[in-house]
Amino acid sequence: MTDTRAALVETARLSIARGSKSFAAASKLFAPVVRERAWLLYAWCRACDDLVDGQDHGHDRTIVTDARARVARVRALSDAALDGEPTGDPAFDALGVVARETGLPRRFVHDVIDGFQLDAEDWRPRSADDLYRYCYHVAGAVGLLMAVVMGVSPDDDATLDRACDLGLAFQLANIARDIEEDARVNRCYLPVDWLVEMDMPPGEHMKPPYRERLAVLARRLATRAQLHEDSAAIGTKALSFRSAWAVLAAAGIYGDIAREVAARGPRAWDHRVTTSKGAKLAWIARAGLKAARRQSLPDTPRDPRLWTRPRCPPPVIPAQAGIQTRRSVDRNATSEVLNSRLRGNDGTG
Repeated sequence: MTDTRAALVETARLSIARGSKSFAAASKLFAPVVRERAWLLYAWCRACDDLVDGQDHGHDRTIVTDARARVARVRALSDAALDGEPTGDPAFDALGVVARETGLPRRFVHDVIDGFQLDAEDWRPRSADDLYRYCYHVAGAVGLLMAVVMGVSPDDDATLDRACDLGLAFQLANIARDIEEDARVNRCYLPVDWLVEMDMPPGEHMKPPYRERLAVLARRLATRAQLHEDSAAIGTKALSFRSAWAVLAAAGIYGDIAREVAARGPRAWDHRVTTSKGAKLAWIARAGLKAARRQSLPDTPRDPRLWTRPRCPPPVIPAQAGIQTRRSVDRNATSEVLNSRLRGNDGTG
């Protein structure tokens, strides 16, 4: 191992402070041991994302030309860390520490890496189901890992589904907020079916004539994020008070991003949406009250109409049916008939 555990924890603390002020604020609510493990896991996630996307703590992203090699390196370093081998990289050694301390399932780690593989393969979602599968790999599976860090059994599928819901909510918010930033590096995570439905040619969705239609899709993403955020709250009943407090604070802080994108409409991408320090503090206070009352939440079964994570995800093969690469996108794809529950108030009826 490249450093002592204390040094790895400090490096991880600095990483989350630079990479996500929202998550950094929420993480302080965890019990000390859980907090450190959350930082260690974040450091690995952040390092993987930065390495694959050619960026620094989520900023200054560049177009990379060796994405597959970068993902292969992430996979090799991660597997070495899980095998208990020193990697020479504090972020990957951090994964090894938290995996040994909590028993992180290797399959969940691989699910996250498979999300990076999708990006490396120039992947684009054709349908809403494709979008959700991507969100699962890059965020829902992280929710599963965090649940285990917080003490949830890897066999507790009901609670893990709720943890996955929160990851999905976070990623849907990310996608809505970052549509313009993604377009600058020639990426788009809006399903082709949705673009066709709005009569927006793929690759041209950021042009001024399409801003009103793009705002409709952003509201759709925000509506879906809210549904998953609400579902995730039920899962906090299985957590300790401090873990529930941190989770509910993060949900509220990050949920405000999606809600603000929806509220701004066509101007959502003029300036990056952020959550103010005051708003973060307000959510921390509100989340504390919610966490204290979490056991009074109704034991409502998870809505079966919500997208549900695959129990045994198939291998990521970008050319398979329903998975589109940029070169194979069919501009004449038929529009998706959305489930009326999921459409909600997204502005499409």
